Amino acid sequence: MAGAIKLSFTEDEIEILVDALEADLEGYVEAAKEARGNNNRADVKTFTEAAERIQGVLTRLQGLVE
Repeated sequence: MAGAIKLSFTEDEIEILVDALEADLEGYVEAAKEARGNNNRADVKTFTEAAERIQGVLTRLQGLVE
């Protein structure tokens, strides 16, 4: 696990990051669906793991502004 880095953001900046992560998450979810349709298990795993990690960060950030 990587070490922690402390950063400070305004609520507006957090909302910008949340919007960007939501768009990124959508892309990985769609890529996983496409890979599943092409029966490419390795890509399904890769894209699903990326989506799960992004979702984790997204959830943490959303908790800060809601």
